[in-house]
Amino acid sequence: MGDKAHTHPGAAGRATAADHPASVRNVVLVGHSGSGKTTVVEALALTAGAVNRAGRVEDGGCVSDYDDMEHRQQRSVQLSLVPVEWDGIKINLLDTPGYADFVGELRAGLRAADAALFVVSASDGVDGSTRMIWEECAAVGMPRAIVITHLEAARADFEEMTRICAEAFGGDDPDAVLPLYLPLHGPPAPDGHAPVTGLVGLLTRKLFDYASGERVASEPGEAELPQLDEARSMLIEGIISESEDETLMERYLGGEQVDVKTLIEDLERAVARGVFFPVLAAAPAADGARQGLGTVELLELITRGFPTPLERAAPRVTTPEGAGRELRMCDPEESLVAEVVKTSSDPYVGRISMVRVFSGTLRADQTVHVSGHGMTDRGHEDHDVDERIGALSTPFGKQQRPVSHVIAGDLACVTKLSRAETGDTLSAKDDPLLMAPWEMPDPLLPLAIEAHSKPDEDKLSQGLARLVAEDPTMRLEHNQDTHQVVLWCLGEAHADVALERLRSRYGVQVDVVPHRVSLRETFGGRAAGRGRHVKQSGGHGQYAICEIEVEPLPGGSGIEFVDKVVGGAVPRQFIPSVEKGVRTQAAKGVAAGHPLIDVRVTLLDGKAHSVDSSDAAFQTAGALALREAAAEARIHLLEPVAEVSVLVGDDYVGAVMSDLSGRRGKVLGTEQTSGGRTLIRAEVPEIEIGRYAVDLRSLSHGTARFDRRYARHEPMPAQVADRLREEVRVAS
Repeated sequence: MGDKAHTHPGAAGRATAADHPASVRNVVLVGHSGSGKTTVVEALALTAGAVNRAGRVEDGGCVSDYDDMEHRQQRSVQLSLVPVEWDGIKINLLDTPGYADFVGELRAGLRAADAALFVVSASDGVDGSTRMIWEECAAVGMPRAIVITHLEAARADFEEMTRICAEAFGGDDPDAVLPLYLPLHGPPAPDGHAPVTGLVGLLTRKLFDYASGERVASEPGEAELPQLDEARSMLIEGIISESEDETLMERYLGGEQVDVKTLIEDLERAVARGVFFPVLAAAPAADGARQGLGTVELLELITRGFPTPLERAAPRVTTPEGAGRELRMCDPEESLVAEVVKTSSDPYVGRISMVRVFSGTLRADQTVHVSGHGMTDRGHEDHDVDERIGALSTPFGKQQRPVSHVIAGDLACVTKLSRAETGDTLSAKDDPLLMAPWEMPDPLLPLAIEAHSKPDEDKLSQGLARLVAEDPTMRLEHNQDTHQVVLWCLGEAHADVALERLRSRYGVQVDVVPHRVSLRETFGGRAAGRGRHVKQSGGHGQYAICEIEVEPLPGGSGIEFVDKVVGGAVPRQFIPSVEKGVRTQAAKGVAAGHPLIDVRVTLLDGKAHSVDSSDAAFQTAGALALREAAAEARIHLLEPVAEVSVLVGDDYVGAVMSDLSGRRGKVLGTEQTSGGRTLIRAEVPEIEIGRYAVDLRSLSHGTARFDRRYARHEPMPAQVADRLREEVRVAS
């Protein structure tokens, strides 16, 4: 951001533990899939001297996207931490996946970071999901900057993309989104496209040429000055308008020349406060080069403009019992509070927990208190345990570089925490504390699975437990009605990664089976039934006869049992036996094997034997009577109906409402919200929205979100019920 030439890399070699929060910067890279986030991380690591060539550490491995699964899928699927050093500052670069299915990894990166670098492709522009993440960052005041990539594309236009970013991210103040540098183009290629070979600083009026593979500073020529001066004036006015010095704008408009040093200091403060959002450009280094285009400028922005952990408000913490506690802001001497932002498994090391230390100092071989609360709805048990951590290390690709301690504000990895899960809090053994877990999207795509073989069945439970411990955006369900094991995911890619991890990490092979919703049965009208259970085969026999009447009840009534026996036809001690038999049969179903609900069963009459009648006999008779009544009645299938809320951009409201109607949905209403979006409320049968998480994303180009909750069971249309029964008959 200043006028340093930087003709050599920064602090080369291994990143170490920071010695003070002021010397740490935690930066998360955000952008859609394919925007170039990983390329930017590797280019920054090369310029900072952390790798020997683009994306490679000393042993030849990649610093990001190093997992074998990421190589196979050719995209990021998990959060990666890449620490580098520049001008004495440790920079923790958090590379996040851009695909919507892995938004949990993105949110973990946002939780661990103090500033965000939004990566925008010059060839693809700004998508809807990136805008939504920008708004989330704005809501919490997170400082942000924008880096434009893929300037080598044939139709790439930095100035046009800057304008698009100002419209997308500037909101009511597009002048808060302005470039700090303008690209310089070399001679046109045969296709007419002139490659970007350097940058010119708008504040310093310095030209930085990267054509040689290293940054070389010089003065701009006469040809660049007109364009430079116009953009420079806009930038200066944008900086001054956000200045804390209210007199500066008046002095500037009055003709006073503002010192460049003052402008840079005001710029840095505005960026750190999250009120000004600079736009920069970046490109990877050419083969054999030591610096990629714009990487020095990015490192300068991060170290000088992005906030330190000291500028982040202290997290709200409580005791495990819920009592509030006040913490000093990011104090290495304060009581320990750290959070597990990511959990992974290594076949040789075991469980590895990436942690962000918010307060205190974490030391190797220290005994800590592990608290996990608030995730029970996703298959995670509440837990409060003391554990001794193993080694502390700083990750770099597949390497783990040992460190002795981690201070407040820094990130590192911890081994051998067997109970710690993503979102858990680590605190001092004698002062246990708890941070509230961050908000995660609900997984709404069901994946029903079965063990492939008996050996797989023995390992399935443990493998699934480890999987959901690593990823809080997955939810494990053991459905008691359908007897299915269901792994709820965010999308198809998320599900594919889950299956691959089960197979490769935990050695569990599973088969995916059709997901079944929890249907119910009820009577369509009154019906009578007689249960006769009479057997004599030597010794005590079995004798029980009962007569019942069944009638439907309103939804939500359950099973009601009424005794209207007179004259002792059924002895008093056996009436509960009849009820038990009826309820047991109702739980099993009377037509298609689904539980029977919302009926009144009235016991009217019966017969007993003084010797052969028994509890078991009358249970059997009650079940037989219910089955006979069902054979004479119309049995309705009841399907679960969900209340669905869809938040969608106004451009897609019509398409979404039409799609919901096609799923037998009833639109209850719409509500206009901020940001040009509409909230659609509807009731939709759950059987129609099994893949809605995937279909809605396609329908809205990834810009819509929805949630659902169970409302009630209601009768299924006859044609749908008949089709379902036929499918079951064919399958059996």
